[in-house]
Amino acid sequence: MTRYHPLLVALHWIMAVMVVVSLFFGKVFLSTMSNADPQKLQGLAGHMTVGLALGALLILRLAVRLASAKPPHAETGSAFLDKTGIATHWIMYLLIALMVLSGLGTALSGGLFPIVFGGNGEPLPANLSTLAPRLAHGLISNLLVLLVLLHTCAALYHQFYLHDGLFQRMWFGNRDRQGSPDNH
Repeated sequence: MTRYHPLLVALHWIMAVMVVVSLFFGKVFLSTMSNADPQKLQGLAGHMTVGLALGALLILRLAVRLASAKPPHAETGSAFLDKTGIATHWIMYLLIALMVLSGLGTALSGGLFPIVFGGNGEPLPANLSTLAPRLAHGLISNLLVLLVLLHTCAALYHQFYLHDGLFQRMWFGNRDRQGSPDNH
């Protein structure tokens, strides 16, 4: 088997886009907007919706990953790098789960659900950064950015330095093809 289950492939790329967009949007826009800015409510609504969707997709992804056959782990020729690659995937799952939970904790402790989704005109709390879940959310987001960059660099290393066809493993196609993965 040379490729992951098609549902895992779809979830990988959908979640990758959602994580990158959420991290970028949260760090570049939401964190710089005043809580008094009325547009922040719209931004938070989108950010919170994507975060909750990511949580649901993560649960689905883990269930499919544990239940489906997988190709062997990609090897680099270095036991340290191979173990780091395996650990990185599980740490990424953990950090995404912690991001969702800390975001949910921030929303619940800050009373954000009725404010953001209730449409009752209530203002956002003046400062959410004093809430422990919000502090955790910021710290975890920094770790997740670093891990996404590491994951991306590792994938590029496999594809363009090792030339082992890694990208085809996480793409659609015949899962049972023997030998090196094709480019279809």
